[in-house]
Amino acid sequence: MIRKRTNDSGANRFQRSSLWQKCTSFRALKQVHAFLVVNGFNSSTSALRELIFVGAIAISGTMDYAHQVFAQITEPDIFMWNTMIRGSAQSLKPVNAVSVYAQMENRGVRPDKFTFSFVLKACTKLSWVNLGFGIHGKVVKFGFQSNSFVRNTLIYFHANCGDLATARALFDASAKRDVVPWSALTAGYARRGELDVARMLFDEMPVKDLVSWNVMITAYAKLGEMEKARKLFDDAPQKDVVTWNAMIAGYVLAGLNKQALEMFDAMIDQGQRPDDVTMLSILSASADLGDLEVGKNIHRSIFNMCCGDLGVLLGNALIDMYAKCGSIENALEVFKGMRDKDTSSWNSIIGGLAFHGHAEKSINLFQEMLRLKMRPNEITFVGVLVACSHAGKVQEGRMYFNLMRNLYKIEPNIKHYGCMVDILGRAGQLIEAFDFIDTMEIKPNAIIWRTLLGACRVHGDVELGRRANEQLLEMRKDESGDYVLLSNIYASQGEWGGVEKVRKLMDEGGVKKEAGCSLIDADNSFLMNFLFDSKPKFVEGGS
Repeated sequence: MIRKRTNDSGANRFQRSSLWQKCTSFRALKQVHAFLVVNGFNSSTSALRELIFVGAIAISGTMDYAHQVFAQITEPDIFMWNTMIRGSAQSLKPVNAVSVYAQMENRGVRPDKFTFSFVLKACTKLSWVNLGFGIHGKVVKFGFQSNSFVRNTLIYFHANCGDLATARALFDASAKRDVVPWSALTAGYARRGELDVARMLFDEMPVKDLVSWNVMITAYAKLGEMEKARKLFDDAPQKDVVTWNAMIAGYVLAGLNKQALEMFDAMIDQGQRPDDVTMLSILSASADLGDLEVGKNIHRSIFNMCCGDLGVLLGNALIDMYAKCGSIENALEVFKGMRDKDTSSWNSIIGGLAFHGHAEKSINLFQEMLRLKMRPNEITFVGVLVACSHAGKVQEGRMYFNLMRNLYKIEPNIKHYGCMVDILGRAGQLIEAFDFIDTMEIKPNAIIWRTLLGACRVHGDVELGRRANEQLLEMRKDESGDYVLLSNIYASQGEWGGVEKVRKLMDEGGVKKEAGCSLIDADNSFLMNFLFDSKPKFVEGGS
């Protein structure tokens, strides 16, 4: 156990050294900790405060280590408790902030104004409304509601996940010269979709800070109102990485990928350093554009930014980008070079290989994933079932479908059923495909019947094609492609009366075949688009 020591003379000598200034990485943090232990400073309150602060706040990704160190301190002071709550609230696991606060209460340590503010921030991130209201009650009990720091956090909490009426009441009772409550309330209205009220508050602000500008720009961008977002962006007196990210992600969300790339270039030209959020948005833009050269340039930028050490999120985005741009070799290279991989990493490469016809490699990687005890999810099984379809592996497809249900307890969704129909249809097992559809636990959609209709055309089965088409027409009667597929089935068998019948149905229904539209190929590309549909996700700019 690490014990406090009241005599801090050794610690004072330690603080005068340059070790803390050099502590900028996890490895350096552990070296400094070892120095403390070896030189007897691990019982110094001042040294422990610094150790906890660096582990919990100063260095990214070391929060778990800070928890390990903190657990060994017998009598943490209020600064250490608050630092751990603050660091946990800011981390990817804000629930730990609540856990530390509960330990603090159980040990009878009296909280201060900072304690409640940090816990409230964790409640906001977690959307834990009831606990947040309970913390509000404790704020009143301990007499901190009049403190501007605590009051502003309460406004922020209630505006975001409590209720706007309470937030507004706190705001009206506050000193409105302070920009923070204005920003907090504006953010609350904006994030809950009441943009008109948020904009009114924004316009009335006596002083607008950068957070306020970012909140409004982000809100407009999330709604796809890029003209309004751009106007605010151009008017903003200051811009940070959050401002730029909001605009770039907004353009990606709106499908304006070229504008997103132009905004990124402007960001670099103005000397603003991009972060992981920026690069994720830009990778999404280049993937949607299918521009391999742009993607490679972005990859080089990421490599330089990360010194070659790719994180999981960026690595996954690069795999997805290369796969969508058709460069599966580069996707594989990124995958193999990643030090850490999660399920999404495996999903991206398995699905990418399957989609681009590398079925055997896709299946082999899936088997390797299982050997490494990585747990597949529903997306993984879509990828491997597509691979089985392309490779004509009917038996393996059945096996993996059953493995998903029986071993991993994943209930198949419409995409998994669509894959199985595609596997059976490509293999010419049309009757089994019809029987399989009859046993589905969810209602088949038009894509499944269209897949089967396409398979009937490939294998020249007029009767089953007619049955599939009848099911399609019950769902929709205005898709010319459905009629054309059935017409082609008749034509391939020389049944010109059937062709004429289909044409008559189209005429009677007012269905017109689009000029230049050909449905001769039977690669089920529409099914592939359905299975691997992925629209750009808006990345929250934050504030």
